[in-house]
Amino acid sequence: MRVRYGMLLSTIVALSFLVMPSAWAVEAHIMMTPDNLQWTDTPSLPGAKVAIIEGPITEVVPFTFRIKFPANYKIAPHWHPAIERVTVLSGTIHLGVGDTFDQAKAKALPAGSISIMEPKMNHFAWTSEETIVQLSGMGPWGITYVNPADDPRKK
Repeated sequence: MRVRYGMLLSTIVALSFLVMPSAWAVEAHIMMTPDNLQWTDTPSLPGAKVAIIEGPITEVVPFTFRIKFPANYKIAPHWHPAIERVTVLSGTIHLGVGDTFDQAKAKALPAGSISIMEPKMNHFAWTSEETIVQLSGMGPWGITYVNPADDPRKK
């Protein structure tokens, strides 16, 4: 009985890859070195730079992008519509959860750390040194500030 169940499960898994939606399939082999990244300004995080690696982030497709924060950068409490997977590539980002910015409640995440947050989880961040993070997930991705007055796109 165990052998049949194992074979059935293996067959189901194999077939699921054959009928997987094309949006999940990688259409190209993407290889980039840091000097190939094209850093641009982003209105939602003025002073930071973003480099899109895979996307577009506004569609229901996998995305990967990097954000370069200068030293002493602060991000007011906000949330994202999709799961946010943040990998710290260099420097240290301090992340805290909640509706108010409180540096004492943030956890330091040095290079090599990862944070995974569910959609619509209010959180904030700050840096004390230049920090580069890589975000990945399934779009669409965006940023909504808890307090609309904190949104730099509205200033």
